Amino acid sequence: MTDALDDYQKKRNFSATPEPSGAIKKTSSGHALQFCIQKHDASHLHYDFRLELQGTLKSWAVPKGPSLDPHVKRLAVEVEDHPLDYASFEGHIPEGHYGAGDVIVWDRGVWKPVGDPVALLKKGRLKFELEGEKLQGIWNLVRSNQEGKKQLWFLIKHQDDAARPASEFDVTQAMPDSVLSDRTLGEKKPKAAATQSKKKASKPASKPAKPIATGQLTGATAGPQPDSMKPELATLVEHPPAGDWLYEIKFDGYRMLARVDKGEVKLFTRNGHDWTAKLPELAKAIATLKLESAWLDGEVVVLDSQGVPNFQQLQNAFDADKSSDIIFYLFDMPYLNGADLRNVALEARRSALQKVLKSNKNTALRYSDDFCEDAPSLLRSACQMNMEGLIGKRAGSPYVSKRSDDWIKLKCKQGQEFVVVGFTEPKGSRQYFGALLLGLHDQDSGELRYAGKVGTGFDGKTLQSVHAQLKPLEIKKPSVVNPPTGFEAKGVHWLKPQQLAQIAYAGITQDGAVRHAVFQGLRHDKPVKNITRDVAKPTPSGNHPKLTHPERVIDASSGATKRQLAEYYVSVADWILPTLKDRPVALVRAPEGIAGELFFQKNAHGLPLSSVDAPQGESVMVINNADALLEAVQMNTVEFHSWNAKVPELERPDRFVLDLDPDPALPWKSMVEATQLILTLLDELGLTSFIKTSGGKGVHIVVPLTRRDPWERVKTFTHELVKYMTQLMPGRFSAVAGPKNRVGKIFIDYLRNGKGATTVNAYSVRAREGLPVSVPIAKDELSDIKGANAWTIQTLPKRLASLSKDPWADYAKTRQMITKNMRKTIGLDE
Repeated sequence: MTDALDDYQKKRNFSATPEPSGAIKKTSSGHALQFCIQKHDASHLHYDFRLELQGTLKSWAVPKGPSLDPHVKRLAVEVEDHPLDYASFEGHIPEGHYGAGDVIVWDRGVWKPVGDPVALLKKGRLKFELEGEKLQGIWNLVRSNQEGKKQLWFLIKHQDDAARPASEFDVTQAMPDSVLSDRTLGEKKPKAAATQSKKKASKPASKPAKPIATGQLTGATAGPQPDSMKPELATLVEHPPAGDWLYEIKFDGYRMLARVDKGEVKLFTRNGHDWTAKLPELAKAIATLKLESAWLDGEVVVLDSQGVPNFQQLQNAFDADKSSDIIFYLFDMPYLNGADLRNVALEARRSALQKVLKSNKNTALRYSDDFCEDAPSLLRSACQMNMEGLIGKRAGSPYVSKRSDDWIKLKCKQGQEFVVVGFTEPKGSRQYFGALLLGLHDQDSGELRYAGKVGTGFDGKTLQSVHAQLKPLEIKKPSVVNPPTGFEAKGVHWLKPQQLAQIAYAGITQDGAVRHAVFQGLRHDKPVKNITRDVAKPTPSGNHPKLTHPERVIDASSGATKRQLAEYYVSVADWILPTLKDRPVALVRAPEGIAGELFFQKNAHGLPLSSVDAPQGESVMVINNADALLEAVQMNTVEFHSWNAKVPELERPDRFVLDLDPDPALPWKSMVEATQLILTLLDELGLTSFIKTSGGKGVHIVVPLTRRDPWERVKTFTHELVKYMTQLMPGRFSAVAGPKNRVGKIFIDYLRNGKGATTVNAYSVRAREGLPVSVPIAKDELSDIKGANAWTIQTLPKRLASLSKDPWADYAKTRQMITKNMRKTIGLDE
């Protein structure tokens, strides 16, 4: 019998492509069926439509993507089945491999066939309902009678409440982003913008443009001033892309939008919060521009003594009420004096902004210049000046209120010197060499070991200059003890280890090879023999516990080590320790990494934890300081789970937790809606609540309580609360544990509210691929994130550093109890 995935696997080399190899999965007949639509920028941009059936994903390539208009038939070309794991695949398929190009998950969720799906597929007419992040309602797949190499179908929207005319709405254009990340692919630009780009391309980017009246701006339209506006956000990229781009400094500050209406100025954060009262001097400065109406976009910063934006000093300026130290760098103007400029090309909008600022004398308002140098040189200069990096903006692009691939960010990465041990032959139109081979000395043995390649960061002059310096150093045999073999070693010119290269990189793999490396220059100020891997220390100060085996990899998917886990917990100590204080904890330990056996430990018996408190008379442990936190990590702890009570009052809980655990096939949109429904109920009951991501699939709703009721009374209330919600919406919620009971639903777990039960603590890492974190969030952030695993140990510290306010700032001040009226409302008789 032929395996349904044979064609899929024969077409791919899984040692070279990041796609999952997969296997047919046996699934129960009662589970929810998942679907996904992947946006695929291969030889041409298209959409891959996939439906789970009989253990694989039945797949069709839809060139133009789905349409919500029932009168529009979209061609769908049947392709090979894919494994179920493919539903969450995003990444880059390398050149030379089947389907080479970028892939994002454009939509995903669950689907429900109308009838027997196997029989209907054979007949060529499949009717089904989609419940996704973007697509909803009834759809049809209808097989065509046209003959061809591949079976042709049509994807057609059914006429229902989710249908919309194509003349009014194009879902692929309006919602281009991934539902799992902030990535988007292959967006087309307006013709006017493209024309504008060509006109401007030959001019130096930093040369001031001539004044342009709004009526002369191509693409400008007359219209009322928007009451609110969301900013355009940049997409993080590893390398500067090809094309016509303008680059500005990436400021380390707060994004800010200024609205001017009949001379009145208001300042708003990127999330729409009014900060005018916090920035009175800036509001006055903008008022002096004498604008009738406008929206101005920029970043507020405070400069240090070297003239570099300093985020900590910016925070200090707010804390000390020194707003006069704050500078507003302006870089865009989407609206001016009755004209909507959002469809005007980038260069023309910025020229108009320059004209507005031409008469400005206030040093608190400054124009964010762009630079005409190449991106690698600019990034190198920015990093040397301790800047955050660069923002690139596509020439000719419009202004859109979302994250866009028209705006990109290049960050200053990790960096150090490497020994240059060889170079490869150039390919295509490139001259002199293709990539440099790098080496590092082993810290223990002193041996020079191969450390990967770098092939980006060079321009024509750099290639010629570096090649001239390396050519005299050629030797016949490699100087590294572990040279690459096979394809990687083909055509390598080996060198005497006498030159050093400064390299920026995203990380180093378990095998010691650099990831996403960028060349920054040759340097001659250090002896080659001293060049080893530059590893940061896990603790900034103090006599913290010693970390053994710091380079042990605990997560193979990200290459994260025990040292990096410890560094994470040190970086968030000020956030996690207040949430752990005096709470009994349980530890999830992973001595062999998260792929090995995990141990759930509730007490300190058998563990050498000198800094961990064990309250007298209680068989529990408490972590109240940084030393205890790191001692636990030293003992291979990944996760921290905590009680709903504190010592010494362990008989009366001070909170309850509702853990929303979804069917894994449900889209994140369903989780957002479910959370909001429960939050509404809690609000109506009069209970203040706080939320955090689980770090997995779900959301935790945490309700603080004044200590009064015993465990059983609180647990009974939460049980009845959950039953009340499931009775109101039985199609959405389940009150019974187990996968069979939450098919297509969300299980509200109240069982964490008994004595001794625990919930993963806020800011705790999860023992899952990528090491995601359970993160407290503000309620209005819920719909903006992509999932419960939105942050990892690599990304969360950046978020915390940028927060203007702790999302749980009011938690400790909340005083409330479960009242008789609350019990009565949910039908609990006493």
